[in-house]
Amino acid sequence: MSFPKTEWTDVAAEADLFEGAGIAVTPEGLDIALFSVDGEVFAIGNPCTHGNAKLCDGFVEGEHVECPFHQAQFSLRDGSVACGPATEPAKTWPVKIEGGRVFLQLD
Repeated sequence: MSFPKTEWTDVAAEADLFEGAGIAVTPEGLDIALFSVDGEVFAIGNPCTHGNAKLCDGFVEGEHVECPFHQAQFSLRDGSVACGPATEPAKTWPVKIEGGRVFLQLD
């Protein structure tokens, strides 16, 4: 029987995050965008699944991020597509905050 990985990786200082703005982090070579919305931190795959754009440069509307190139929208909670032209969801990662640091559970 195998158990899921439960290790957490320190990726940023909570103070580096600003409400409604994304930052890019690259733990273990992964390209991930972090967003702070209403005191909650979200981690989503940074590359837009539709085109060559970075979601960290996108616009936050509620719990969605809008791609800066073609206005596709993705849920920050689960990466699902809320508005096309994108059709593929973006990957998301579990986040926890401890001691002013942002940790991600990578898999």
